[in-house]
Amino acid sequence: MSDIFNEVEEEVRRERFEQLWKQYGDYVIAGAALIVIAVAGWQIYERYETNQRLKASETLIAAQSMSENGAADRANAALGVVAKSAPSGYAKMARLTEAGALLESGRRDEAVEIYKSIAASDHGPLGKAALIRAGWALSDVASRQDLQTLLAPVNGPSDPWRFTAREIMAFADYHAHDLKTAEEEYRALANDKDTPEGLQHRAGAMADFLKMGGQGNYGTVPKPAPTGPALLPGAGTPPSATPTPPTPANGKPAQ
Repeated sequence: MSDIFNEVEEEVRRERFEQLWKQYGDYVIAGAALIVIAVAGWQIYERYETNQRLKASETLIAAQSMSENGAADRANAALGVVAKSAPSGYAKMARLTEAGALLESGRRDEAVEIYKSIAASDHGPLGKAALIRAGWALSDVASRQDLQTLLAPVNGPSDPWRFTAREIMAFADYHAHDLKTAEEEYRALANDKDTPEGLQHRAGAMADFLKMGGQGNYGTVPKPAPTGPALLPGAGTPPSATPTPPTPANGKPAQ
């Protein structure tokens, strides 16, 4: 009897499965196909992204090399391509490099605008590095208030960039001839135990330089020696540029 019941139960299960398959089988097949397509698409996308990053990296390195070798126009053209079409990180790195090249060529305003644009769109390390570069670029021309406003995002009490921001402010005060404030700022940086070692030594050297009167005006270097025939010791005055005519044998000058 148990065999008959098992056969009936198995038949009922089979019929239910067939009904469910007829009702939902197409959806199951479609779902499985979508999964396969999605996996394949993701792999293709990953391969594409890898190729794009590789291409952007090679172009960026080549552009940096061209910039270092004096081919600024070609470098900027290549960097412009990377900035427009490369993945986000490489694009921002290309723009940083482009701004540096512009700064080197004397186009400070254009470079600073790029730095500010990067900082506005990136609040991570790249954006903060851009702000620091903009601060250095403006340290000898911007007002103290403008520099404070620019560097505020990297000058917080716990921001790792705050020491460099403070160094920029100290240099700006030095350049503006506010020497007392500059010395105090450099000294505070040198005495801060959290200041990175290299910056600490640099700030201490600047503070000592200002304290010992290094900012004084000692005049100019001596004027260069007059140009002309070199005189040997004991040689007397140089010969006249106009030759003296020879004296005739009779002692009378020639007519």
